[in-house]
This record gives sequence, structure tokens and C-alpha cells, in this order.
Amino acid sequence: MAQPHAPERTASGYPRMTYEEFLALPDDLHAEWVDGEVCVMPGISLEHQYCTRFLMHLLLEFLVRKELGELFYEPMQMRLPSSGRSPDLMVLLNEHMDRVRNTHIDGPADLVVEVMSPGGEGRDRGEKFYEYQDGGVREYWLIDPARKQAEAWALARSGQFEPIQTTAGVLRSVVIDGLWVRTDWFWTRPPVREALREMLGD
Repeated sequence: MAQPHAPERTASGYPRMTYEEFLALPDDLHAEWVDGEVCVMPGISLEHQYCTRFLMHLLLEFLVRKELGELFYEPMQMRLPSSGRSPDLMVLLNEHMDRVRNTHIDGPADLVVEVMSPGGEGRDRGEKFYEYQDGGVREYWLIDPARKQAEAWALARSGQFEPIQTTAGVLRSVVIDGLWVRTDWFWTRPPVREALREMLGD
């Protein structure tokens, strides 16, 4: 009698699996799901942690004040047609809260923010860029604290990402009403209260 074949192992050491099987893996696994493969994520830098923490607090306070939507952060998953990614930060506007599930966002977030760590540039500018674009993410910010650079794109009617131009060091969201940031805040990290007061004109 023929013996069953062992499941095919991928580069991560995990077998190919469905997204539902991936969601059932241990909560402390730092990984994403792409086309049936588990992709274990590398560690993050200290600058990545500081930058993400600052922006998380700023966006959360802004969204609460303006009552526009909700902020989600890693390891919360965003399910797109070919992947289940765990962006550093995601904003979902009120009109799209029906996409929220217990373990993931079922569909694109309105704003996705990725903060780069060494070695992650190719993934964030390559695979994720096109997955987010093709999956319908409306706005994508990519922040590189090591190089002190910030870039952003908005989804055009063509279905393609188009760059959002910064003016005098200010990045204005196309999707979230009233949201703007000074790009140097990502590495100077002023007190959140002061940055929020400037944003809101208080």
C-alpha cells in the first residue's frame, strides 16, 4: 500500500497551507502569508520601533479626535487576493469597518504604512507595493528612518499607484480628510501632543 507523501516544505520550513490554516498558527509567529507560503519576517531595528510607535500614537489620537475610523497595527493581518500581510500600521475608515474580522481585515485598508528596517527595502518597494496596489489599498506610505526618507502613493482611477508629492516637507493624505504630517517628525519624533496641536490648528 502506497504511503502518503509528506507535505511539501517551503523556504520557511512550513508546508504550503490555506490562509485559514495560517491564521491558526501560534500568535507569536512573526510571519505573513503569500500565495500559500508562510513567510517568516526578519527582526526590526530600534529606529523602526521608535518611528512606528510615534506614528501609531499620532494617528490614533488624530482618528479619535476626528472620529474618522480605526487604527490597526502589527500583527493584525490584512487579507488581499494573493496574500495576508501584516503592515506596521493600517487605517480603516468608518465606512469600511465591515471588513473587520476577529483575526484580520478582510480586504484592503484605506491607508497602509510600512516602516523599513535594513534588508526590507526590496520587499516593501517590490512585492508589497504591487500587492497593495492590485489589492485596492487606497494610500501607501513607506518610511525609511535610516535614510530619513518618506514616500507615499495614492491609488488612481487607473488602478495604479501614483506618487503623492510632499511640499515644504509636508505629506498630506489624499484619502484621510485633514491628515498631514511633517516628514521630519518620523525621525525627530516631537511630543505627540505638540504635533497633534499643530496638525489640528489648536
